[in-house]
Amino acid sequence: MSSISENNDGHIVVEGDERSLTISPYEVVLDDGTTISHESRGGTLASVWATQLGPISVEVMHLGDGPEGGELVASITAVNEDGGVLASYVTVGALWTDAAPGTVPASWPVAVDLALGLVGDSTTLLSPDITKDDLETLHQRLLGALHG
Repeated sequence: MSSISENNDGHIVVEGDERSLTISPYEVVLDDGTTISHESRGGTLASVWATQLGPISVEVMHLGDGPEGGELVASITAVNEDGGVLASYVTVGALWTDAAPGTVPASWPVAVDLALGLVGDSTTLLSPDITKDDLETLHQRLLGALHG
């Protein structure tokens, strides 16, 4: 049985019929121990990695550096037997902060803007538990901190 859940560490766990993976803000770990991370964090991922876990597709992206660099965003889509979308999720990981940023790298607001493009009306944001409005507010705060 396929499922999408959050573990005790706040990471997203996607379980397919035969494989599973755990998504954290900086890496994805498959059940066989394989780690997917951005090249700036010692991995080989430059922009996008994708996999299919039964009826769930997972795309992991590096949209640009956030506050630390190498932050990952994931889009998770569950479909029914006919290919119709049952649920759509996005996790923005470490691109999100609820604290006022001090220094804002120029790529951070761009990465948040690209992440916003992944969030549709029926998309659920996962870990952190925020809304699209929260993400848009962060984007505006980052732009304000960057451009004054």
